[in-house]
Amino acid sequence: MFKKVVAILVVAIGISVFLVSIHEDRFDETRWQNDPFSRYKMSKDIIENGRFIGKSKAEIIQLLGQAETSTLTGKEHLVYPLGKAPSFFESKDERLVIIFQNDTVTKVIHNKD
Repeated sequence: MFKKVVAILVVAIGISVFLVSIHEDRFDETRWQNDPFSRYKMSKDIIENGRFIGKSKAEIIQLLGQAETSTLTGKEHLVYPLGKAPSFFESKDERLVIIFQNDTVTKVIHNKD
């Protein structure tokens, strides 16, 4: 009985890891610009690997295209829509917020409205 429970737990954990990993992709400039509805899949890679830290505003615009108009106030930033990730609950619009200091990226945030 104990072995069956352990086996079921191992399978459940494996399935969970697989399901989470299929929604995460490495950043790809071409895909970012051509498939805006899949951008949310690349956001984790962008943030966790610090892909944009240290880049200039011009470099970010060249990589990601023009940002959307932002109503955020405070530090200099660019905002890019990520689309809506699939969810069992109501999906919310998600955005990538890139914060600059002296024209250099200092922080990237995944914002869920």
